[in-house]
Amino acid sequence: MTRHEPRTFLKSLFQAAVAAADPKDALRPYLPEKPKGRTIIVGAGKAASQMAAAFESLWDGPIEGVVVDRHGKTTATRQIEVIHAAHPVPDTSGLAASRRLLETVTGLTSDDLVIALMSGGGSALLPLPTGDLSFEDEAEVNRILLSSGAPIAAMNVLRKHVSAIKGGRLAKAAAPARVVSLLVSDVAGDNPAIVASGPTVPDMTTPADALEIIEEHHLMLPEKVMAHLRSSAAFAPRPDDPVFERNVAHVIASAHLSLQAASAKAAQLGLPCVVLSDAIEGEAKDIARMHAAITRNVVRYGEPFKGPIVLLSGGETTVSMRGESGGKGGRNTEFLLALAQGIEGMDDVHVLAADTDGIDGSEDNAGAFADGKTMSRMRAAGIDPRKSLCKHDAWTAFAAVDDLFVTGPTGTNVNDFRAILIGS
Repeated sequence: MTRHEPRTFLKSLFQAAVAAADPKDALRPYLPEKPKGRTIIVGAGKAASQMAAAFESLWDGPIEGVVVDRHGKTTATRQIEVIHAAHPVPDTSGLAASRRLLETVTGLTSDDLVIALMSGGGSALLPLPTGDLSFEDEAEVNRILLSSGAPIAAMNVLRKHVSAIKGGRLAKAAAPARVVSLLVSDVAGDNPAIVASGPTVPDMTTPADALEIIEEHHLMLPEKVMAHLRSSAAFAPRPDDPVFERNVAHVIASAHLSLQAASAKAAQLGLPCVVLSDAIEGEAKDIARMHAAITRNVVRYGEPFKGPIVLLSGGETTVSMRGESGGKGGRNTEFLLALAQGIEGMDDVHVLAADTDGIDGSEDNAGAFADGKTMSRMRAAGIDPRKSLCKHDAWTAFAAVDDLFVTGPTGTNVNDFRAILIGS
C-alpha cells in the first residue's frame, strides 16, 4: 500500500487519529452519576455539536441545555440547542450565545448537575467582555492575538482576563450546582484550564501574567484594554474558591491519544513509526525546517532513525503576520510549503499536515500533501513557492497543483497532525 499509494497511506493515519478523538467513544468512560435534580448541558468549541449529540445518545435520562459551534454544517441534536457563531474572529452571535450559556446555568441548586462539553475554538465562540470593555475591545484583542504568533496557551491566558465567561466564570455562575467538564484538548500539555480559555475550569494565572505575555510578544493592545488589565476587574476566580470544591474536569481526547492511534495504524500496515512529540509549538516555518532537517538526516545517514519509517508529530504551530499579506491558508499549509523547500529532490519522502478539525485557517481544506517534487510542480504551474511563503499564501500554491487535503469539518479538534513517510 505504501509503495504505490503514499497519500492513501497518510490519509489512513489521519483518519485513525481523528477516530481516536471521536466524541461518542471518548465520552463514554467519563459519564458521571445522575443527579437528584436537573442535568444541564453547556458547551462551546469546534466539536460542540458532535459532543452534544454523542452525549444525548449515551445519557439515559432527561437533559436540557445549549452549546455553541461555529457557523456552517454541524451535527444535529434532539434535546440540546446548538447556536452558531463565528470562528476564529468573534461575532455578535457569539456574544448572544455567551449570555445564553450564563442564563442557562443561573438559578440552579446543589442537586443539579452541569455537564460542560468544551473543545478547541471555544475561546472565539464565547466573546463576552468584562468590566468597562466592549465587544469591539474584546474582538480587537482576539484579532491582535491571531496575528501575533503567540502560542495558544499564552493567548488563552490573556483572553480569560478580558472575559466575563472564561477563566472559570461560567462554573462560578452555576454554583451551587456541581460542574463536570469533559474536554477535547487542542492545547500542548492538555491543561484543562487552557482549553477554550477554561469557562468552567479556573487556574492560578493573574492579570500580571497577561501583562507579561503582552510585553513578551510585543502586543499593541488598546489603552482601554491595558487599563482594564491593571485593575481589579481583570481578576478571575481562583481554583481554591469554595464554589469549585465539587467540580471535576476530564480531558477525554487529546493529540497524544490520537498520535498513538495513528502510530498503531502505521504498525498495522507494516511500517515502524516514531512520535516526535504531541506538543510542538512555534512558528510554522521554523517547525517545518526542523522537521526537514530530521528527514534529511534519516534519508542521507539513517540517523536518528533508519527508514522506511513514519515520523508523527502534533501540537499547534503559529503564523506571525507582518502587515497585510493578502494570502490564503493556515498554519498546516504554511508548514508544508516551508517543509517542501527542505525536502526538494527527495523522491521517497511524502508528507501530510492537517488540522484535525478539518479546517486549516482561512479556507475549507484540512491541510495539504507535499513530497520531494512539490516545489518543481509549483514552478511548472507558474507559482513561485518562496514568494508564496513570504506572502503567507500557501493555500494558493497547493491549490495550483491540486495537493490540498479536504475532509470537511470532522466534529473534533485535537490540533495539528503531521505525518512524514520516509521510504516505503
